[in-house]
Amino acid sequence: MRMRTKMLAVFLAAAVMATAQKPKSKAEVEALQAIQNEQDPGAKIAKVDAFIVKFADTEFKAWAYGQAADAADRLRDGGPKVIIYSELAMEADPKAYNPMLMASAELARSTRENDLDKDEKLAKATKYAQKAMEIIPTAPKPNPSITDAQWDEVKKEFIGNAHRNLGMIASVNKKYDVAIAEFKQAVEIPQQPDPATYIRLAASYNDNKQPDEALAVLAKVTEPALKPFADKETKRSQDLKALKK
Repeated sequence: MRMRTKMLAVFLAAAVMATAQKPKSKAEVEALQAIQNEQDPGAKIAKVDAFIVKFADTEFKAWAYGQAADAADRLRDGGPKVIIYSELAMEADPKAYNPMLMASAELARSTRENDLDKDEKLAKATKYAQKAMEIIPTAPKPNPSITDAQWDEVKKEFIGNAHRNLGMIASVNKKYDVAIAEFKQAVEIPQQPDPATYIRLAASYNDNKQPDEALAVLAKVTEPALKPFADKETKRSQDLKALKK
């Protein structure tokens, strides 16, 4: 259910050569392009690690670490690396809002109710999501080829992701009414919301003993890949309705 909009991926991946920062040599340009063009997640992470060692004074550390975090997100069992590389990106650029959202999402996704460090991890996840929401509205376009209208829509998707993360955090804390409010914003703010968030919203409605509302949300889920998750929540809704009879 780690679905990602094509618009975000295309615009941000193309941003490396479109910023005010400039590579210091032809070799650095080639290394940056190699990272950008690498499709294999593991190989991309290796290229980022090698790049940071070879170009220690680069102005593209935040971008490179962000690429590594995104690649880790596509690896099985890559969650810890998502957090590590996202936090390295934040160290390099305190306004790196996308790494903030990636780290926030992974912390929320991987935290369990009985984790001894649950409160610490969720507090950090909340801090990252809220900080990103402060930065995004006035964030400059990462790529000048993006129109203002397109950038406004991309920012809405980022804001939607922040609300999704806050909803996930609330769910772990069993604050289902808060989770519902956050997930609703996550699907209402972007023009093309992440379909997986509808599943999370329906699950929160079910957790909050509101099966009718859950079923109304599930009716909007049509993606075949999400059918098993939708079916699971539909069954929960039906069981909850049966108990009320």
